[in-house]
Amino acid sequence: MSSTIYFMQECPTCGRQLRIRVTYLGKLVVCQHCQATLEAVDPDSPTDSPTDWEESSSEILRRADRLLESASHLRSSPR
Repeated sequence: MSSTIYFMQECPTCGRQLRIRVTYLGKLVVCQHCQATLEAVDPDSPTDSPTDWEESSSEILRRADRLLESASHLRSSPR
């Protein structure tokens, strides 16, 4: 009898914890919650650098803030 082995990985888009089969390591998978595509990576792998992810997520948040600010300026400007 064969049992499937899973690992947990956070979706970089919605932040939910995903249960991913180990057979999908290194492959693209889709988050069933937000439909984002992500690469299944070993959370304990030394090549997986959390600092890189934190830097890229910070840049995404800064860009989102800039876009929201520009959208609010468009709404408040007279036409």
